[in-house]
Amino acid sequence: MLKSSISSSSKIKVAISALIFLFVNCQPAEKAPIETLSDVNPHADGFNMSESDSLAIGWADATMMAMGGREKWDATRYISWNFFGRRDLIWDKYTGDVRIEAPKDSLVFLVNINDETGKVQFKGKDITDADSISNLLERAKRIWINDSYWLVMPFKLKDSGVTLKYLGEGKIETGDDAHILELTFVDVGVSPNNKYEIFITKGDSLVKQWAFYSNAQQDSASAIWPWDNYQEYNGLKLSADRSDNLGPRNVQVYDSLPKEAFTDFGWVAD
Repeated sequence: MLKSSISSSSKIKVAISALIFLFVNCQPAEKAPIETLSDVNPHADGFNMSESDSLAIGWADATMMAMGGREKWDATRYISWNFFGRRDLIWDKYTGDVRIEAPKDSLVFLVNINDETGKVQFKGKDITDADSISNLLERAKRIWINDSYWLVMPFKLKDSGVTLKYLGEGKIETGDDAHILELTFVDVGVSPNNKYEIFITKGDSLVKQWAFYSNAQQDSASAIWPWDNYQEYNGLKLSADRSDNLGPRNVQVYDSLPKEAFTDFGWVAD
């Protein structure tokens, strides 16, 4: 009975404290802490473990725990959001099916981002030309890559093609103390030359700011944005409706959705 009385948030705080203790008190070259944390938050195939810093990996794992944990992230299937007021997306994480409605462009995409199959409607009419469909489905995947990264980037710190470096301590623009991680990429995404700096605040181990470099060789950031206003969605913490009014809005997490959401142009959410 005592075990069931402990809240999930308390368990997460204890786990984060343990992760931080390991990485603060172990030398980066030691292998054991990385292997231990890999059990909590295993890296994707192709993650650049050999050239990533153990301290950076530790903070990536602590962030995953702070947002609800890897188990909760893996169990989350359906996510919907609006991106910059431009388009609405619904994503089935399990199947790769994505619905994108872009009213300003008069387009609706029903695409599977794993195999780039699907169909497209323009101004209420189905696109039938094979080349046009192929180009539009490729465009849909690029939209999803961009728009989903603005929502779930902290869950993707150990993705394939990523190298993580620990840059040290600093402050975000609100003045809070933070640990700074550098993300670079090799042969992944639509813009592999990009670089990001991720600011993880010390008090809660959450990403609270990110800096974007359009080219990894730049000395100064192209843009710096807040990553704030976290809300809980079925036990998962996501940042949306941010203080700069940019990025994802109106986020919803669903346990189930009808298949028509990804197959029927005329489907409308209840």
